[in-house]
This record gives sequence, structure tokens and C-alpha cells, in this order.
Amino acid sequence: MLSVVILTKNEEKNILDCLETISWADEIIIVDDNSEDRTVEIAKSQNLKNLKIVSKDLSGDFSQQRNYAIKEARNEWVLFIDADERVSPELRKEINDFLIEEKNKPKFTGMYFKRKDMLWGKLLKHGETGNITLLRLVRKKSGQWRGKVHEVYLTTGETDTFINYILHFPHQTVSEFLREINFYTTIRAQELYKSGNKTSLFQIIFYPKAKFCVNYFFKLGMLDGIEGLVFVTLMSLHSFLVRGKLWLLWEKS
Repeated sequence: MLSVVILTKNEEKNILDCLETISWADEIIIVDDNSEDRTVEIAKSQNLKNLKIVSKDLSGDFSQQRNYAIKEARNEWVLFIDADERVSPELRKEINDFLIEEKNKPKFTGMYFKRKDMLWGKLLKHGETGNITLLRLVRKKSGQWRGKVHEVYLTTGETDTFINYILHFPHQTVSEFLREINFYTTIRAQELYKSGNKTSLFQIIFYPKAKFCVNYFFKLGMLDGIEGLVFVTLMSLHSFLVRGKLWLLWEKS
């Protein structure tokens, strides 16, 4: 009834905990982007009969990786979980109840999940991630993933949102946070460049500042303490780097 997809790249610190929270699924598919650590070894060591591991180069395109995984899935419903995310028992029950209802009376083509970030032991309740929802449970052949990074699933069918949320454990060190920002901003800048988008000095300087003010003050990121301040600051850096790298690409063209 349900296939779970996990995209991995050097996730040896996360993969075991992730698998433990979704081991109940009918099928688990790990699409691994040539990990250089023990990600695949750890996954195989669990001896899960419902686990399938395929190796596929990401090539800077998360949507193609996810669309490939959908084709590999044998079940009607596909749940996308990142290696640094966890499904609680309450959310598991909600998912299973939904699938049973859909089997008896099909209605939806996808379901949104609320997601809460746990940064360095603190649950972030405000700011940019305080009220985020992601379309992660989809019916096969109901749509397609689009966007090389920060990808979204596009479907014309009816959707709804689960009550319980996915718990997210991102960027567990500042150095890891900075490495991931550098990686994702490069892909995003290249995507914008290829689609003909340009930026300006005004945007490079003021957009990140405006983003900081919105997330820290208006969306109350300040209430998340030092962790909230660090998160908001680094995500503003993310916006700065996307525009800066985009400007450099046009300068070199």
C-alpha cells in the first residue's frame, strides 16, 4: 500500500534513526547519491526485507531523483522522507488511517505534512520554519516533482494536511549548516541562471536584510532564542549567496 523514499548522500549519522521510524512501511527505497561514508552499509546491516537500495547520481537535480524513485516504487502511495526527518508513532497512525480510508473511498492525490525543526536540542516554533507544510505523500502518476532544488510536487488533484508533524533534525553543527548552504545555493543560482533570471546590487544587499527582519521580528524568530537567531541569520546568508552567485554567473557569461 505504501512505499517510502529516502534520498541519501553521506547520511551515516541519520539513516539508522530514520529507518527505525518508517520500518513499518510496505516498501522502503533508498536512492543513494554515491555516498562516501557508511550510509549504505548501515542501511543494509538492518536486514530489512522491505528495503531496496539503488545508486543514482544526483547530478544537481533533486526532482529527477525523486521522479526516478516514484517509478521504482511498487505501491500506489509514495511517502518522501529525508534522512534527517522522523515519523512519530502518532503520525504513523494518521498515515495508515488515511491510506485505509483512501483504499475504500479514493479522494486525494496528495497530503501535506507540517514539519518542525529541532536545532541543537531546541524545537523551533517561530520564524521561517515555524509554519511550514510540505507535500510529501503522493499518489503515483498524480503529478510530478519540479525544481532542481527546494523542489515541489505539482498535482492538479485534491490535497489535505495531516494533523501530526514530521520532526526535522537539520544542520546539527554550524560547519555542516554552512556546507549545505553553499551546496544548495550553487544549485539554485545555476537553476535561476539557466532560466534567464537576473539579479541586482539592490537585491543582493537588501533582500537578505529584509528576509532577516521578516523572520526574526514579524514571524517572531526571536522567541526561539540563540538557536532561532543563528538559524535566521544563516538562512539570510542563504539568500545572499543565491543572488551573489547568480550575479557572478552572469558576469562570467
